[in-house]
Amino acid sequence: MEISVPHNPAMEISVPHNPAMEISVPHNPAMEISVPHNPAMEISVPHNPAMEISVPHNPAVEIVKVARLDHLGIIAGVIKDLGIIEMIDAGIVGDDQEEISTGEAVAGMIINGLGFSNRPISLTPQFFENKPLEVLFREDVSAKHFNRFKLGRSLDKVFSYGCDLLFSEIALSVCLSEGIDLRFNCLDTSSFSLTGEYIPESDEQAILVTHGYSKDHRPDLKQTVLELMVSQDGGVPFISRSWDGNAEDSAVFKERCEVLIEQFSNSETPRYLVADSKLYTKKNASNLARLPFITRIPETLKVAQQVIDQAWDFDQWQSLAKGQPFACDRTRSSADTANESHSYQRLDLCHYGIEQRWLVIYSDAAFKQAEKTLAKAQTKEHQKMRKQLFHLQAQRFDSQEAAHMTLDKMTKKLSYHQVAQTTLTPHVQYARKGRPTKDTPIKGIQWQIQATVEPDSNKIKEQQQRKACFVLSTNISDADLTDDEVFAGYKGQSAVERGFRFLKDPMFFVSSLFVKKPSRICGLLMVMTLALLVYSVAQRRMRKLLESQRETIENQIRQPTKRPTLRWIFQLLEGINRVVLSIQGQVTILIEGITDRRKKIIRLFGQNVCQIYQISSV
Repeated sequence: MEISVPHNPAMEISVPHNPAMEISVPHNPAMEISVPHNPAMEISVPHNPAMEISVPHNPAVEIVKVARLDHLGIIAGVIKDLGIIEMIDAGIVGDDQEEISTGEAVAGMIINGLGFSNRPISLTPQFFENKPLEVLFREDVSAKHFNRFKLGRSLDKVFSYGCDLLFSEIALSVCLSEGIDLRFNCLDTSSFSLTGEYIPESDEQAILVTHGYSKDHRPDLKQTVLELMVSQDGGVPFISRSWDGNAEDSAVFKERCEVLIEQFSNSETPRYLVADSKLYTKKNASNLARLPFITRIPETLKVAQQVIDQAWDFDQWQSLAKGQPFACDRTRSSADTANESHSYQRLDLCHYGIEQRWLVIYSDAAFKQAEKTLAKAQTKEHQKMRKQLFHLQAQRFDSQEAAHMTLDKMTKKLSYHQVAQTTLTPHVQYARKGRPTKDTPIKGIQWQIQATVEPDSNKIKEQQQRKACFVLSTNISDADLTDDEVFAGYKGQSAVERGFRFLKDPMFFVSSLFVKKPSRICGLLMVMTLALLVYSVAQRRMRKLLESQRETIENQIRQPTKRPTLRWIFQLLEGINRVVLSIQGQVTILIEGITDRRKKIIRLFGQNVCQIYQISSV
């Protein structure tokens, strides 16, 4: 950032010339060092006019403060629009001596997380040192107020109030004010790996930080589990709860279903539960019978594989896009299948005492992926079988039946191969030593078996067909949802998966889970989910307004898009500064770095955000 300071003659210091002070050093060519010019070592820094703050030459003008605003005004403005600080402070009463409230401390953690500054939560004061806190929060708020002691006590207060209760109260109020469609409710869990030792707590409500099934593929680390439910309308989360590190998805889903039964029955609009295969268990069947659900049948159930095999036998596939007969022709090119990537067959049945419709979904992409997967598995199995057959041929058996029984036992579990050729070789054992003659008595015969295997095309085809399909289940009537809508509802499950990817991004709340108290981990996970709530609401607002105005924004490759990501928008707003000037004793505030493109972006987020950036909302 360049700052031009006006020339002030009064600040010059004149030193008289004194020849006696001069030092003359004789020229010595031997001391010269010649360094060849190397263009590769040159560093070129591009000129960025947006980062310059130019003040006209005027002794009466003084720069009082320069603070970086960037995209933080959008986050602060959306937090104010949603009333998050007020809702937290209404539930968690503070005291008169605190400099910032619990709601402001939580908002500070949200802004720090969404600032993508690659700083842990303990360095929040450092993050706010050069930020305009008077517009992000209020007057008299300083960076030192967000110290780790204040943030730690705020997390304790959030936990004492109830992390899941506080989040639900805030999120449901936000969903109501923003008009979020809660028809499809996506439920899922994910694990968060933790490092270090954690202080055990006597509070029974605190989670247990322990080892469990790691979805991060870090079984060596302890973890905690986060349950999340989001709406498919913008991926806005409205339920969040922390669980012990060894909590199972099936147990989490079962307990959530018991709570949702009453909520769904009291809802004025239809609501449907969407989850993965861990939802569909025999223990949870009594709850599912009272809930409208869409889920995937576990592949571990034999009935699922039987239904897939039956669908291939019937071969009456329908296109999900058009509802027309669909032939699963493996000879078609990718261009032919571009518009028919999914097809299905329907089966109405009663399972676990629930009247359901099952949709056997076939995917072209899954079929091609299965072909690659099975090729690797086939090669691995063939190499393993070759070694076993090599050791088998070194064995001797008392009878041909014993040799065949051993071979059959070995090849019985083959998934992709079959026995191609078998050779039995007798080895005669004589009663006397030495070279046998025709009269030498025979003691017995030992049998040697040799075999080769070859790919079993029928098994491979069957496996590929199974892997190319999965089974969806729903108890929702056709009058409420068509088959196409059921499939679309299940595909919307990616909304909650995107939320977990966002929360696990290394640029988001980096190293924040180094806090040592499990109760504070619960509070911090709730704050992180609140940040996801703010992010998803802001992104939904922007995309809705772009769609209604039929406007676009250039993406990273300079192509117009109606659905830019909010993170890309944040990058476009880098280099905006709030400058405080003193002009003849009068304080003037300027927002430097605002361009026409940035004005267009800022106006997508509402009046509060426009006020922070000091531009009109129209």
